Amino acid sequence: MDYIEVNKRLWNERTAIHYDSEFYDMEAFLKGKDSLNPIELQLLGDIKGKKILHLQCHFGQDTLSLARHGAQVTGVDFSEKAIETAQKLNTTMGLDASFIQSDIYRLPEILDEQFDIVFTSYGVIGWLPDMKKWAEVVSHFVKPGGTFLLVEFHPVVWMMSDDFKKIEYKYMDVEPIIEEEEGTYTDRNAPIKEQSVNWNHGLSTVMDPLLKTGLKITDFKEYNYSPYNCFENTVKVADGQFKIKGLEDKIPMVYSIKAVK
Repeated sequence: MDYIEVNKRLWNERTAIHYDSEFYDMEAFLKGKDSLNPIELQLLGDIKGKKILHLQCHFGQDTLSLARHGAQVTGVDFSEKAIETAQKLNTTMGLDASFIQSDIYRLPEILDEQFDIVFTSYGVIGWLPDMKKWAEVVSHFVKPGGTFLLVEFHPVVWMMSDDFKKIEYKYMDVEPIIEEEEGTYTDRNAPIKEQSVNWNHGLSTVMDPLLKTGLKITDFKEYNYSPYNCFENTVKVADGQFKIKGLEDKIPMVYSIKAVK
């Protein structure tokens, strides 16, 4: 099975539905709302004038928020529809972000630059089978003295069934998880029915390859909430903080890694 083609079909279909969704709230975004969350804003710090590579950027909301913060930013995604939408948004908003349509693993073949910061966040690495290869790509694009930032949903979350009532999947990435996806996280009833292929990567599977590429992890944190209401059976505990009902404070939901080259 060609996992890239299978997943690309899914994300091409999702793009228009996500763009129009309440979840992404494009009306507020176009009026100036920042799509970045406190977790990543704190890690990023002052990025004015910084050169940033944003991997797996979807249709570019966070990329364009980084540009609004004054960064010189390049967004990358494998979905043609997502990149087309991102480019149109960039023009509409009068920003100077650039966007590249590419599978992450092939990016070094088409982009010959290094960056102050390489950034990727939320629901990204599960679409990639090989964390060693991913870490090599990340390291390739971080300039000496530069920083890599990952904010991601915790692998414990991906072990659970959709309703969070039982452990359904393995913590370690032994084999691909192939599923028939109906709807999407912005709308469970959206008219989408496509296959997906993804992997659950345990923390050591992510951190060890980064260390072996010469990146030094300077900050690692786990959070007991999600900034997005994108799971089933959630309760809102504060603005921009959602936990699973019945599992509040019992499971980690997000983690962040900051690494320096």
